[in-house]
Amino acid sequence: MTPVVRALLIANVVAFFLQQTLPGFTGAFLFVPQYVLSQPWTVVTYMFLHGSVMHILFNMLGLYFFGPRVEERLGSRAFTWMYFLSGITGAVLSFFFSRAPIVGASGGVYGVMMAFAYFWPHVPIHIWGIVPVPARMLVIFYTILSLWSGFGGGGGNVAHFAHLGGFLGAYLYLKWLDRARTSFKRKAAAPKPEDARRVANYKAIDRTKIHEVNRAEVDRILDKINASGMDSLTPQERLFLSNFVPLDDRVSPKQ
Repeated sequence: MTPVVRALLIANVVAFFLQQTLPGFTGAFLFVPQYVLSQPWTVVTYMFLHGSVMHILFNMLGLYFFGPRVEERLGSRAFTWMYFLSGITGAVLSFFFSRAPIVGASGGVYGVMMAFAYFWPHVPIHIWGIVPVPARMLVIFYTILSLWSGFGGGGGNVAHFAHLGGFLGAYLYLKWLDRARTSFKRKAAAPKPEDARRVANYKAIDRTKIHEVNRAEVDRILDKINASGMDSLTPQERLFLSNFVPLDDRVSPKQ
């Protein structure tokens, strides 16, 4: 379990408990498009509210299964930005296309699902633990379903535009990250000493704690270090590898 995913799971469970015990709690924090100017905080707080036990159960299961792998890949800070931007984008799309009050972590969770499919498009996701579906195809299916349902195919009391917004927000953020890293790579004429120090303690990485979908890339980078040295790493490879160095070992002591 990664730190941000753990914190989000706890926050959602606590908020759901408060919904059941404090009258008016849900009404104060759900997102109502018509009141967004007078209650701007609700574009974030609605993400921690849920309409039923099954609602929170399915959202938290999605966060639990997809979240740790994505947080490992992106790093906790980028993961947090992506999660909340996905939820906010879900609120924005709901404002323009639905106008119905919404609650639920679906926007953020769908953003996490998009990120999983973005990095590992061919990894099979077992629906109900039985039917294997490639992650990319699952996202495409849910996108088509949400578009069809949202634009008149049958809403079913589901925030379809929040789902679409989650996909959209995560995709745009991931593309922005790719562009920023590519730009950084082009500007880096030579490896910088501080970049090398950032992953100098790569030997402290515990491979047994890395999910298999990330382990292969970590192994490739470690093999590259063994074959060609630290200076052979690209800035993007250094950034990726640093996500798996224990926090206390990420920066070498000054000599």
